[in-house]
Amino acid sequence: MEYFNLLRPKQWIKNLFLFIPLFFSGEIFHIPKLLNVSLGFISFSLIASCVYIINDYRDIESDKKHPKKCKRPLASGSVSKREAIFVLILCLIIGFSIAFFLKPKFLFILSIYFILNLAYSFGLKNISILDVIIVATGFVLRVKCGGVLSHIYTSEWLTLMVFLLALIMAFAKRRDDVLIKAKSGSDIRKASRGYNLEFLNVALAILSAITIVSYLLYSLSMGMIEQWGTHRLYYTCLFVIAGILRYLQIAFVENESGSPTSILYKDKFIQGSILVWIISFYFIIYYPEIKIFGE
Repeated sequence: MEYFNLLRPKQWIKNLFLFIPLFFSGEIFHIPKLLNVSLGFISFSLIASCVYIINDYRDIESDKKHPKKCKRPLASGSVSKREAIFVLILCLIIGFSIAFFLKPKFLFILSIYFILNLAYSFGLKNISILDVIIVATGFVLRVKCGGVLSHIYTSEWLTLMVFLLALIMAFAKRRDDVLIKAKSGSDIRKASRGYNLEFLNVALAILSAITIVSYLLYSLSMGMIEQWGTHRLYYTCLFVIAGILRYLQIAFVENESGSPTSILYKDKFIQGSILVWIISFYFIIYYPEIKIFGE
């Protein structure tokens, strides 16, 4: 069980971003493409787990000081360093082998993700602002991988919104680190020295506003209206705004923004916002003939 926890399977939910191009293109039920992306999801998850293992290996001492990270297999000592290396090598072989047989371009992007995150683990994570940009870029690469595997073009709007949303989550996580530092008196990560609450609060406010405006412009763009034959996509903005406001409430009011993944698993409001957004978006683009509000 501890070996499985070493892979951080809860974090694999982030790799569902590979399916975004399929969903937004209206081809989520195209079985061959869906199977292709599903295999890509497995490959990406294994390589992402390799990054987590490397990161945990290097951060054993600092993780021991963290109230939550101290329970991780390597930090707690439930998995030895030798065992972690064995699992790492196994995941690398399987993950890259699947990518190789799927598509060379997917293998190329996946390799960029792995190298970028290696650089992150070996020093770039200590440079404030650059650290969150690298994290956000990882989500963009996930979407690009999904587009490559499904032969679907990922638009500039989609890339921009994914990047902005990932930046919000990354900055919120850094805010949690600053709060922990204020309580414990020690830095959770070196990059935290370049942040304070005032800066992070302003950054989150600006990014949230830009994300909402970008989504509005995306849903009202002529390209989307012509593609789907409907102007109703802007209805879904309500749920996007609700989800972002709830996330800011968790960060600013409840001070519990440490793990975006944990929030997604636990917070009913955000779960509901995402679910209703998916359902509404689904019916608008897959069943455009349905009239809403008597239109």
